[in-house]
Amino acid sequence: QVQLVESGGGLVQVGGSLRLSCAASGRTLSDYGMGWFRQAPGKEREIVAAISLSGGRTYYADFVKGRFTISRDNAKNTAYLQMNSLKPEDTAVYYCAASAYRMTTMVREYDYWGQGTQVTVSS
Repeated sequence: QVQLVESGGGLVQVGGSLRLSCAASGRTLSDYGMGWFRQAPGKEREIVAAISLSGGRTYYADFVKGRFTISRDNAKNTAYLQMNSLKPEDTAVYYCAASAYRMTTMVREYDYWGQGTQVTVSS
């Protein structure tokens, strides 16, 4: 079992930045591919970014390319999502997740989920 806890969400103005953290416990995070997802009210959960076990490969959804950066520190059992140039449409609950499939963009291939952290971008 892996327990994931997100932090770092909040209210930010358009163009601002936030850094989300995802702290893992229970098992070593280096055994899992990690992903960040988001879900806005009335919408389906969607992939934002994913990272391989070692951090050597990453994936970004088109709508965050060039603005968000996913990273991980396996020694600290923590994954991160640096979000810059935030837009109102980035407002959502952001979730981190761990996958035994390694790096994947599919919601159903993630085994463990955090509780989510709210990000609100005001215009």
